[in-house]
Amino acid sequence: MKQDLESLSPFELNLYLESTMQKTPNTKEFLNAGRGNPNWTAPIPREAFFLLGEFAVKETMLGENRQIAGMIKEDSSRSERFEAFLDSKDSQGAELLNEIWQQAGHLMGMPKESWLKHMLDDVIGDNYPHPERILEASEEPIKQYLHHELFDSKSVPFDVFAVEGGTAGIVYTFNSLVNNALLEQGDTIALLIPTFAPYMEIPELPEYGFDVQYIRSELVTINGETSYQFPTKELDRLRDESIKAVFVVNPSNPTANAIYGDSIDQLIDIVEKDNPNLMILSDDVYGTFLNQFTSLFTVLPYNTACIYSYSKYFGATGWRIGTIALAKENIFDDRLAQLPIEKKEILNQRYETLTSDPESISFIDRLVADSRSVALNHAAGLSAPQQVMMTLFSLYALLDTKDVYKQEVISICQKRGKALYDSLGMLMPIKELNTAYYCEIDFEWWLKQKYEQPFVDYVQSNWTMTDLVAKLAEEEQLMLLKSEAFGSSKWTVRVSLANLPTKTYAEIGNRITSMVERLYQNYQ
Repeated sequence: MKQDLESLSPFELNLYLESTMQKTPNTKEFLNAGRGNPNWTAPIPREAFFLLGEFAVKETMLGENRQIAGMIKEDSSRSERFEAFLDSKDSQGAELLNEIWQQAGHLMGMPKESWLKHMLDDVIGDNYPHPERILEASEEPIKQYLHHELFDSKSVPFDVFAVEGGTAGIVYTFNSLVNNALLEQGDTIALLIPTFAPYMEIPELPEYGFDVQYIRSELVTINGETSYQFPTKELDRLRDESIKAVFVVNPSNPTANAIYGDSIDQLIDIVEKDNPNLMILSDDVYGTFLNQFTSLFTVLPYNTACIYSYSKYFGATGWRIGTIALAKENIFDDRLAQLPIEKKEILNQRYETLTSDPESISFIDRLVADSRSVALNHAAGLSAPQQVMMTLFSLYALLDTKDVYKQEVISICQKRGKALYDSLGMLMPIKELNTAYYCEIDFEWWLKQKYEQPFVDYVQSNWTMTDLVAKLAEEEQLMLLKSEAFGSSKWTVRVSLANLPTKTYAEIGNRITSMVERLYQNYQ
């Protein structure tokens, strides 16, 4: 059984331990700090979504019976009905819709009457998503949101593909890179680690078979404070032109730190001087948890594909909504143009059902087609109601000019982080770089701070991290996530600072200490 547990992924181990704990009576409250699912939601844009849906249903029933309704049509008097509908509702959701209607014309990308017609049709969901890549009424608000939250004023023109969350974005990108011969079996890629565990697992699948180079971060001191960053020597390995692509989660998971300025400058230098054809996939899902964030898409837009998910920031993991962003001028399209004639001919056959000139199809549109195995390209695209929710989340953030929601979310994570770190006698990482969405605890390091070396040796000789995680679950009703599968040390665990009440995080530290103290007493 121990052998079986050691081989489980960290997520599967947690599911197993949780199922066994349910059979064991215990007086302590069960604390599952292993899941990254946030325990907050954004109520105002959700309320706006459901009000928009209510109004849309009314619009489909004009002149129809109540069992069978019609479709959203052009109607010159709709604006008056919409304003009257909002006036009849006393809620923050109605206030947001009214603010969008009255003040957000510059964010819609089209006249507001046309935008409303599109949004009502989309929220009803009675048409296939069209255009397949992203809906017309959603594209501009989502682009503006990404520009505002992740990119800066210098960001170049870009396109977006609305996808079923960040996980779909990861899968689609890997698949299309291979389908289009931009990456082939045996090619060398790099992973900046620690990273989200699937980035470690996907390249090892037999259909990919990449040669993976691991670029490892370390705990460093910057101006007297700590942060997980990439040593210069490690990043310099990317100067090797045989490395065709690099995959990075920024800010990181599980160490929760953003790449800082010196490393950003080094990456720019690497691409400009030594590896100009390097393809970069940057997963920026946690970038919104920092007041100031530098996305690699901002500084290296030509080389970078950026994945973003709304799930964590807005407490929307169940919605499965995210985007892939690509600059209009990008390395992926240029590398497609440079493929040998024989490979182009194979790809032309793959996409010839879509257009008489398949060679002209851009990489982002190939992503869309590949997401439905090409043959179902006409039925591709994220569901229309999901895109409406993305649009309202985006507009909500854009109209929150004082960043009230953002500061509240950041404050929640930082307070929880401080409570946990204080209870363990640890110092918080640099606040400006630390999302505090997760905390990674290095047990080997922590034990050395509290106990003599012989006890540390005793623990490491007689226990594994799987054993300690299981003991915490059994004895303390506390669930943590092993971090080794993320590329961290085998003695590390990830604590989610997002999914439990703030008051419990000091208790998490106390329970860890209590379990280790019992080990120490037995050792003595």
